[in-house]
Amino acid sequence: MLDRPNVGALHGSLVTALGTAIVSGQYGPGRVLNLGGVSAEHGVSRSVAREAIRVLESMGMVESRRRVGITVQASEKWNVFDPVLIRWRLEVGDRTAQLVSLSELRLGFEPAAAALAARRASPHQCRTMATAVSDMVVHGRSGDLDAYLLADKLFHQTLLEASGNEMFRALNGVVAEVLAGRTHHGMMPERPNLEAIALHDEVARAIRMGEERQAERAMRAIIEEAASAVVEEFPSPP
Repeated sequence: MLDRPNVGALHGSLVTALGTAIVSGQYGPGRVLNLGGVSAEHGVSRSVAREAIRVLESMGMVESRRRVGITVQASEKWNVFDPVLIRWRLEVGDRTAQLVSLSELRLGFEPAAAALAARRASPHQCRTMATAVSDMVVHGRSGDLDAYLLADKLFHQTLLEASGNEMFRALNGVVAEVLAGRTHHGMMPERPNLEAIALHDEVARAIRMGEERQAERAMRAIIEEAASAVVEEFPSPP
C-alpha cells in the first residue's frame, strides 16, 4: 500500500498531467474521460484519479456527470484567476497572449492599489518595499534573476497588502505567477531593465511620501514597460 506522501505526490503529478493536457489542447473541449481510463493511462488508483478530477472540477476545467463521464470544458468556463492554471497556461499555452492578458488585468488594479498604498501603507511596509528595490538593484547588476525575482515578488506582494484592500491582496498569486513566468520561461533580459527598477523605486518613494497620483502613474508605467518588452521580444505568431 502507498504511504500518504507517495499518494500526495501521485495526486499532484496527475493533476498537473491532466491540467496541462487540457490547456495544451491534447484534451480538447467536449472530450469525455472516465476514471477507469485515467487510472489505467497514468498508473494510479481510482481514488487518486477521483481526487485529481475534483481539483480540476474546482478550476472549471472539467465537469463530471453520472452516465456521461468527465467532460473537458471550454476555456471560457475555466477559473482563469487560479495561479496554478496561470502557471500551466504559461508553460504549455500561448505564453505571450497569456502575459498580455494578465498585463491588461494588472493595469486594472495595481495602479489603484499603489494609490491606496500611498494613503494606507505602514512604515514597516514602506521599508520592506524600499529594501526590495535595493535588492532588485543589487541582483539586477549581478544578473541573478532568481534572486531578482524574489525581491520583485516581495515588492508587489507588499504593495498589494499595503493597499488595505482584501480583494487586491487576494490577487497576489496572479501577479506572482506573471513575474515568475517571465523569469522561468526566458522572457527576461540577462540584466533587468534599469528603467523598470527606477520605476519601482519611484513607486516606493511616492507611497512613502503619500503621493497617490505619482504612485499610481509609476505603477502603470511598470506594467506597460513589462508588457511592451514581452510583445517586442516574443511576438505572437500570425
